[in-house]
Amino acid sequence: MTQIDDAQDAFSGTREVDPRYALNEAKLAAWMADNVEGFTPPLAIRQFKGGQSNPTYELTTPTRAYVLRRKPPGTLLPSAHAVDREFTVISALHAQGYPVAKPYALCTDEDVIGSMFYVMDKVDGRVLWDLKLPGMEPGERRAIYDAQVDALAALHRFDPAAIGLGDYGKPGNYFERQVGRWTKQYRASEIDPIAAMDRLIEFLPATLPPEGPVGIVHGDFRLDNMILAPDRAQVRAVLDWELSTLGDPMADFSYLLIAWVIPASQRNGLAGADIEALGIPSVAETVERYARQTGRAAPENLDWLFAYNLFRLAAICQGIAGRVRDGTAASAHARTMAAQVPLLSEGALSFAKRAGA
Repeated sequence: MTQIDDAQDAFSGTREVDPRYALNEAKLAAWMADNVEGFTPPLAIRQFKGGQSNPTYELTTPTRAYVLRRKPPGTLLPSAHAVDREFTVISALHAQGYPVAKPYALCTDEDVIGSMFYVMDKVDGRVLWDLKLPGMEPGERRAIYDAQVDALAALHRFDPAAIGLGDYGKPGNYFERQVGRWTKQYRASEIDPIAAMDRLIEFLPATLPPEGPVGIVHGDFRLDNMILAPDRAQVRAVLDWELSTLGDPMADFSYLLIAWVIPASQRNGLAGADIEALGIPSVAETVERYARQTGRAAPENLDWLFAYNLFRLAAICQGIAGRVRDGTAASAHARTMAAQVPLLSEGALSFAKRAGA
C-alpha cells in the first residue's frame, strides 16, 4: 500500500466513536428534536476518521444523515477550534448559493455533549485524496482542477459586508497578524527546537508583502476539502472552514498553488509528476484562470507566499504534535502529520531564501 493509500484509508469513511470523544446520545437527540428541522429519531452515531482538529461525526436517522462538528474537549490553544465561526461563515455562504453543506443549528451549551458543536447536512459525493487523480482521463482531471479554482474564485468575488460577514475578521495587516498567530501557536506547541522555524520566524515578519484587497479567506482550500458530484466535475460542498476569516485572498490562492511545488512524498504534492500528460493545468494556466475570474493581477511574490504557507502548515502540524503530546489529538493519523514539521519547515526556508532570506 502506498503512502497515499495509507492516508486515504486513514481519513476516509467512519469508525466507531473514540471513547475520548463519546457523545451523550440521549442529550444530543433531545437537543436535535428541539433545534434541527425535520429530525426524526432514533439516532445512530459514528465518527469520521479524518479531522485532526475538530472531531466530526456522522449522525444517521431513518430519514436523513447529518454531520456534527464539535470543539474537542480539554485544554486548547487560544483561538483554535472555533466551530461557531465555521457555522457563521457557512450559514452566510449557503444563503448565497455557494457550495457548502446546509447548516442547521449551533449549540453553545457545553452541557449537551461536553463542548460547543454544530449540525449540518451530510453531502453525498466524492472526496479525492490523490492529487494525481489516478484512473481518470486527462480531460476529467483538467475539469476537476478547473472546478476547484472556479470555486475559490467564486468565494473571493464575494463582498464580505454585502453578505453579512463584514465583521468576520479584523481589517488590515492580514499577513502580519497571520505570521504572528502561527508563530504563537508554534511556540505554544514546540517540543524540540527546529532551526528552520526559528529562521522563518525572523524572516517572515520583516519582509511582509503589500496588502491586497480584503475578501473571505477559507484558510485550508485544497482538493480533499471538497465534496464533488459522483459523476462530474461539480463542487457540491467546500468543507472545513475552521481557519476562515477576512484577509488577503492571495493567501488562499497561493496555498492552493503549493500543491505544484510539494513532492508527492510530502503531503501528496504534484512536483515531479508529468502534469501535462495527466491533463492537470500548470501553475501558469491556473493563475490565468483565477485572475480572469476575479479580476486580480497574478501574484508577483510567490516565493514569499510559498514560504509563508509552508511555515503555516508546519505550525499547524506542530499544533497537532502538541495535541498528541497532551493526549487530545482527534485522529489516529495525527502522529504522521506531526512528523512532517521538519520537512515542511525546510521547504519553507528554501522558498524564503529564494525570496531574499
